[in-house]
Amino acid sequence: MSASGTRAGGRTGRRAGPGGSRDDIAEAALPLFASGGFDGVTVREIAAEAGVDPALIYHFYGSKRALFDELIALPFDPEEVVRNALAGGVDELGTRIVTFMVTQLRDPVLGERTVAVLRTAAAQPEAAAVLRELYSRRLLEPLAHALRADRPRLRAALCSSQLIGLAMAEHVIGIEPLVDAATEDLIAIYAATVQRYLTEPLPG
Repeated sequence: MSASGTRAGGRTGRRAGPGGSRDDIAEAALPLFASGGFDGVTVREIAAEAGVDPALIYHFYGSKRALFDELIALPFDPEEVVRNALAGGVDELGTRIVTFMVTQLRDPVLGERTVAVLRTAAAQPEAAAVLRELYSRRLLEPLAHALRADRPRLRAALCSSQLIGLAMAEHVIGIEPLVDAATEDLIAIYAATVQRYLTEPLPG
């Protein structure tokens, strides 16, 4: 943490001009949470990055937890994603799901929300619960149920292991071949496995 309040790996400095709005605080907090996780960021650091008094954060959000929870809220409607994935038939289902996930993670704004959860989930049960809600309970389990597949919860968990594993490896650990890989290559590689988990017979 530098004297100016900028965390390594975060923004290089807040924008010029007066801050003070709810949006200013959210804009400052998201990259800090993404780089440090929930426990690694203080209200004072968020306030310094946003150029506001810490009391203003409590005024707008009530607590750091409430601010974090609002920032990591699902940035999409899971029911709509499931409908769109199923609308194209079963044959390319894995491709559609992986395309959605990879492009979300690589989106400069939406991806930061998920990365903030990923960094925090390893140490905090609350963030881990958000991650399970995002990938399994509200997206992949309904998808498996809609396919009338056997063991839908297991199938959803297997898909989550692939997608969360990719997200952690690329966006948290920063494994270079994955970071540098073209989006279409990652989609092609992971789609086949997700397709198999969702539609093909499972052993046992």
